[in-house]
Amino acid sequence: MTFAHPWLLSLLLCLPVILLAWRLRARRFSVAFPNARSALTVGAATTWRMALRWVPGALRMGALSLIIVSLARPQETKGWTTTSTDGIAIQVVFDRSGSMREPMGADDATSRIDTARQTLTQFVMGNGNDLKGRAGDMIGLVAFARFADTVSPLARVHEPLVDAVKRLNPAENRAEDGTAIGDGLMLGASRLKRAEEEIARDASRNGGKAEFTIKSKIIVLMTDGQNNAGDASPYDAAKLAKEWGIRIYTIGVGAGEQVTTISTPFGTQQIPRGNNVDEQMLTEIAQSTGGAYFEAGSPTALAQAYAAIDALEKSRIDSTEHTRRNERFVPLALAALVCWLLEAFVRTFVIRRVV
Repeated sequence: MTFAHPWLLSLLLCLPVILLAWRLRARRFSVAFPNARSALTVGAATTWRMALRWVPGALRMGALSLIIVSLARPQETKGWTTTSTDGIAIQVVFDRSGSMREPMGADDATSRIDTARQTLTQFVMGNGNDLKGRAGDMIGLVAFARFADTVSPLARVHEPLVDAVKRLNPAENRAEDGTAIGDGLMLGASRLKRAEEEIARDASRNGGKAEFTIKSKIIVLMTDGQNNAGDASPYDAAKLAKEWGIRIYTIGVGAGEQVTTISTPFGTQQIPRGNNVDEQMLTEIAQSTGGAYFEAGSPTALAQAYAAIDALEKSRIDSTEHTRRNERFVPLALAALVCWLLEAFVRTFVIRRVV
């Protein structure tokens, strides 16, 4: 409970002064009878009217107190906070072809898919260090091998997506194996476009207001190979993404200079070996949409790629505090009126005074 004019409550301190003034005034106009008690009241019992002679004064003081408190305007305050996010819609397009079982490098036996799953989880949820997590952003997951599938729809709640990432496994047989990069990009771009349209429809129903506004749309493509399956060309998918205002960031998992360590009669030798990542294609489709390509030949390089994307794509979360005040002076004013009417009734019909 709060008061709009709390300083008026200081008038309550004047009530004892007013009460004292009333008593002095009553004595000034009273008539003294010598030996009144001995002459007139010996043996007389106290009547109920005499016992209640304090009631009118109490009612008047109560009425004044209630009037002062009601003038201070007591209010009941209710507050709440609404949050609006000007965020990023992120569609991760994840390569799960059979080659993702291979190790990240000669010095790291961890498979590419395990490293990719771990780094993606840290990008989404944070790692307590350079990655703070993407709280408030809308994130979805598309996985592809020979075929592209939506694994987790675009959503601002990320726990289901992280669980889906943990269950991702490379293709098990030749019938489903392959690298359909173009199909994966097409599906990811269409999901982003549809999400944007749905948010716009919801905002129009709510008078143009929405809790989440898409600041930008991006695709993060992770692959360790070349496009060799599917119906769509990666270049056609990139062209459509550009038309829809979608930036593509590409990551070549296992890209860069790779070496194999072997033992020879002349000692341990490191022999360069190639990689299957189509870095030229990944660079071209990224740059054509305003994105960037990242070479990730090691777990550290993959983490750095996600850190760079995290720094490039920032969201804004605004919190607005609302306050509603309900006036509570009316019941007090009515109570004061009742007290005043009761005082008038008691003085007129119950405890009559002769002035």
